[in-house]
Amino acid sequence: MVNEIITTKEYRDWLVDLKRRVQSAQLKATTAVNTTLLEFYWSLGADIAEKQKATAWGSGFLKQLSKDLMAEFPDMKGFSYRNLRAIKQWHLFYSRDKEIWQQAIAKMEPLTVTEKWQQPVAILARIPWGHNLAILSKCDNVEQAFFYVQKTVEHNWSRSVLIHQIQSDLFARSGKAITNFEKPSLPPSLTLPGR
Repeated sequence: MVNEIITTKEYRDWLVDLKRRVQSAQLKATTAVNTTLLEFYWSLGADIAEKQKATAWGSGFLKQLSKDLMAEFPDMKGFSYRNLRAIKQWHLFYSRDKEIWQQAIAKMEPLTVTEKWQQPVAILARIPWGHNLAILSKCDNVEQAFFYVQKTVEHNWSRSVLIHQIQSDLFARSGKAITNFEKPSLPPSLTLPGR
């Protein structure tokens, strides 16, 4: 009787649906973990930047913090000196001028009205930490960085594809680069009649 159930079309269809649901749940869990981790990194970056203002230059604050966190959480990755420095730089890069990132986010598509005015971390958490690090290390400004975040989300780019697109300057090729010209146009003598 058990073999009869396993071979029925109804069982096989149910199993296919079950596998799809398991994979969907795994993806949602991974996304939730990534979002939570990046939200933590964002607040940690803010904390580190604030604490370093109060410490003397060359005090070894970040190295000591790394050592203490790795001792307390030996099974957790992400507390190396290098990563803590990157977390701080990531936070500072996107938070140093809120007007710039708000303008960049406002241009992003497709975003809801609410998403357009959220803190950068809400947008940045859409992609993995390694992707964020690649963008941070290779982009010159927030507008360019958000362009690559948006394209990564839109096209589900792997990190290697993202890096290739940055290196091949997709931002400039897409006409997204900042220029001196307010609106490209032809002189009146060269425009077509009726336009």
